[in-house]
Amino acid sequence: MMNTQKGFTLIELMIVVAIIGILAAIAIPQYQNYIAKSQVSRAVGETSSVKTAVETCINEGKTAATQCQLGITASNIQATTVGGTPTAPTALTGTNAAELTEITQIIGTFNGSAAATLKKGPSTVTWLRDVNGAWTCTTTADAKYASAGCPFKAKAG
Repeated sequence: MMNTQKGFTLIELMIVVAIIGILAAIAIPQYQNYIAKSQVSRAVGETSSVKTAVETCINEGKTAATQCQLGITASNIQATTVGGTPTAPTALTGTNAAELTEITQIIGTFNGSAAATLKKGPSTVTWLRDVNGAWTCTTTADAKYASAGCPFKAKAG
């Protein structure tokens, strides 16, 4: 009488578990990088939407504090500030907390549910308007998370 094998041996199961472990060790860090990069792109979009309101207010002469409706919405990954310095208060009321100038900055600072690598420092996305009305974007998030439209800029200090 012949006995046929029914099932897997212990060594075969251990090999499968080892292969899965190796694949997970490679995939999880790549997934975390993907999440951080997508959050930087999201912050660029969220802060970019404020540019139109700032331009409208500057063109209409509504530059004094609390005169401009910015339309900033709450975000679970970053806080948006508008003003001449990174320490300008967040516009929680929907209006500008600082005076708008020809060189106004829009700064998104990562916090809350943002990836841990973005909250270190913390990283920012900054839109800067020059006197000619052109906007440029930079980020202090690691260069591997930056997009082509908002390149990496080393943190000052």
